[in-house]
Amino acid sequence: MVTFFPVDVPVDIDRDTARARALSELSDPKYARERPGPLEQIFQWLYDRIMDFLDGVQSVVPGGFLGLLIILAVLVVLAVVVRLKTGKVARSGARGGKQVFEDRRLSADDYRRAATEAAAAGRFSDAVRDRFRAVVRALEERALLDVRSGRTADEAAAEAGALLPDVAQALREGARIFDDVHYGGRTGTEAAYRALSELDERCRRARPVALVGP
Repeated sequence: MVTFFPVDVPVDIDRDTARARALSELSDPKYARERPGPLEQIFQWLYDRIMDFLDGVQSVVPGGFLGLLIILAVLVVLAVVVRLKTGKVARSGARGGKQVFEDRRLSADDYRRAATEAAAAGRFSDAVRDRFRAVVRALEERALLDVRSGRTADEAAAEAGALLPDVAQALREGARIFDDVHYGGRTGTEAAYRALSELDERCRRARPVALVGP
């Protein structure tokens, strides 16, 4: 004996009816509570795209995922090298390794005259360079610094500051201004030029102290 039970679900259902019933079901508050928030949806989308990308790359990169990691490591190393050569780190290194005089020396008065002319023309980067060179050249002319090639601005400030302690801090600041403009790519300003002009005058008036050996 076969017993048939009535079934409420229709055998065939049209598209509009199915859509209406699906929307009615999804409007239930329990689905709203369980649905991920906007931030979670964004992270999920990004994760899916990254995984799709990695899957695609693995299929063409020799060695699969390991090969991809090696390539990424090489790219990171190249990016660091380029940054060291051209970025802020390179400019910082330049401050400690670039010399004040790149070619023949002029007299301190010649550097001062060139700096004054550059400042009058509004070329304060040139004015800053020449005024600091006037400071260093004047110290060489007074025999407070020996005349030698390759001396950096920091070295000149440190050596002269040991003999002229009253202007030691100003010399360090002047060296930083010179390096920032000449090797760091910064634009010279009138304020920077005036600071170096004041440093020049202070160094001319300063009297050296005697160094006591160990």
